[in-house]
Amino acid sequence: MATSPWQNWSRTEAVEPVRIVRPGGAGEIAAAVRDAADDGLRVKAVGAGHSFSSIAAPEGVMVDMSDMDGVVRVDTRTNLVTVEAGMPLWRLNQILDAHGLALENMGDIDRQTVSGAISTGTHGTGERYRGLSWQVSALQMVLADGTVVRCSPEQRPELFAAARIGLGALGIITEVTIQCVPSFQLQAVETPMRLDAVLGGLDELVAENDHFEFYWFPHTDRTLTKQNNRYSMEERKRRPTRLAYWWNEGVTENTLFEMSNRVGARFPRAVPSLNRLAGRVWNARNYTDVSHRVFASPRRVVFREMEYAVPREALPAVLHDLKARVDERGFKVSFPVEVRFAAADDVWLSTAYGRKTAYVAVHQYHRHGHEEYFKAAADICNAVDGRPHWGKMHWLEAKALGERYAHFNDFLSVRDEVDPERRFTNAYLERVLGV
Repeated sequence: MATSPWQNWSRTEAVEPVRIVRPGGAGEIAAAVRDAADDGLRVKAVGAGHSFSSIAAPEGVMVDMSDMDGVVRVDTRTNLVTVEAGMPLWRLNQILDAHGLALENMGDIDRQTVSGAISTGTHGTGERYRGLSWQVSALQMVLADGTVVRCSPEQRPELFAAARIGLGALGIITEVTIQCVPSFQLQAVETPMRLDAVLGGLDELVAENDHFEFYWFPHTDRTLTKQNNRYSMEERKRRPTRLAYWWNEGVTENTLFEMSNRVGARFPRAVPSLNRLAGRVWNARNYTDVSHRVFASPRRVVFREMEYAVPREALPAVLHDLKARVDERGFKVSFPVEVRFAAADDVWLSTAYGRKTAYVAVHQYHRHGHEEYFKAAADICNAVDGRPHWGKMHWLEAKALGERYAHFNDFLSVRDEVDPERRFTNAYLERVLGV
């Protein structure tokens, strides 16, 4: 296929690959990898491009996964579902709906492909729940020598341990088997609260709700809390009307928010006042819907994002320091700070590996400068051994990252075995994994 420039969703990264292939199956991917090796080119699989970092930047051969979006099998006895790796999460949710199944937990965006989401460590929120990669039970991959292999806890277990969050560094995932759960509803209770009240009652809010998160509006003491709790599909609950969904998800959180950010970009001094107004506009609501319609929301306002996973007990100090730093440095931050939670897991490169975790995500509208604000937030999170999200903006390199992951060297050993010539690397992976 003829080449054309590639750009990610947030417009932070752009590159022109040497060539583009659009395979329809694992065999075609294997052939593309072998051809790239013959030509001395690197290879990178690309899905929705929803990472804010350059983790997916295709510097050589770009493997466009958009035709790899089929269902392989659905086993309603075990609730194991196998799909091709290029399937977007929003379509996966539709398929699961049709079979009375659901993802146990998911993030707040569903545009990513399945393989992109697991490879970068996409997560949701909930003190008793873990990220999407933890729900994976098997993978099929094309390795650097063009072989097609399967891995699971029983079959090539070390490759599986590394590949559940593989950063695209070990091979190209072609199929993903996910352990799903029976469909469920979420009752969503969204309530404005003062920041000090949230932090003062944080333990109870996190423990008493299945999925708790909150948004803090910088330059104010306002937050919007989201308390989502699980119910069976049989329980009768009131779902939002189409008008209510359009107003909240379409108008308030996108159209009006875009207008507010445009005004803030044109008149930075107005940002604090706009944030106070936004804290009032995003009012309380209470509704119930199928889980994925509550977990994920449309995101049409373009922004930049950096997210750190910090030890759960460090969160209050991190937010107090961040609030102080914003005020001291005079940053004009028009996007709320998002805070979520996760249980400890055992995935080698998971940001929640081995510890209860709080996630602090800082955002900035794409027309605002973000770098000084993000670096100030990074300094605060790095001071408590924070781990940056692999698919979002950060500045850490291999040495610092290696000190924060117990299995970092194990991951590198697997990589040396399956991709000794670094067929799947790019500049980002050279920075975070080493050359």
